[in-house]
Amino acid sequence: MKLWTKALLWLMGILALFYAAVCLFFYFAQDKIIFPAHKLTADYQFEFTYPFKEYAIPNGKDTLSGILFKAYETKGLIFYLHGNGGALDTWGTIAPAYTQMGYDIFMLDYPGYGKSTGNIENEQDLLKAVQTAYDTIKVGYTENQIVVFGFSIGTGAAAWLASHSQPKALVLLAPYYSIADLVNRRYPFLPGFLAKYSFATFKYIERVKAPVHIFHGDEDVVIEHAASIKLQKHFKKGDQLVILEGQGHNNIQNNKVYLSKLSAILN
Repeated sequence: MKLWTKALLWLMGILALFYAAVCLFFYFAQDKIIFPAHKLTADYQFEFTYPFKEYAIPNGKDTLSGILFKAYETKGLIFYLHGNGGALDTWGTIAPAYTQMGYDIFMLDYPGYGKSTGNIENEQDLLKAVQTAYDTIKVGYTENQIVVFGFSIGTGAAAWLASHSQPKALVLLAPYYSIADLVNRRYPFLPGFLAKYSFATFKYIERVKAPVHIFHGDEDVVIEHAASIKLQKHFKKGDQLVILEGQGHNNIQNNKVYLSKLSAILN
């Protein structure tokens, strides 16, 4: 065998081992990649200048941390599932955008986030936590007063929740088609089957009886708006997709077009 052939085979072997190592790293590290939990100490004191009530919700042997921000005159409740970064100390700062529309807004920190205990080790860990929090907070409302919201990583769980309940509407901000699709878009060199999480948003929205409203920025580089265009194919009559021109992934709550259209949805 010629020397260059041996060198080529050696190089191919090294590259194959490197690729296998990358795949293994992603498989075992994806929990931290998808859910990089930001923790707060158990005695952390939230400091907001507007009315709020803190909740500690039993979740098996663990506890879920949530905050209910109150509107001056309540028309209903927004049940909001946030993105994968930060915790309620920062997410709570967007509450006034919604309470000013006359809606209370409840925000949940996922297991391992903020003051919530436990961890997310599989899809069911998150879905169970979301359902538990929803069942707890909905007691003070009728379901036709509740709008389920999801942003970014929270959109899959929000769509799942809405497909298992009877809210007034489902609002998804910068959603993904599925985790496998998101992995394929973000890491095209990795096979989609490595994703331990499904969160098949496209399947969930097909089962949602309430109106589905999707908002996505056309300059989103975290989750490209092509994902929402794909989701549109699974709409029923009355569902809508709004592409926000010049909008990136974050701070959608400050977008004037979004606020105007959301006001019409809520009222």
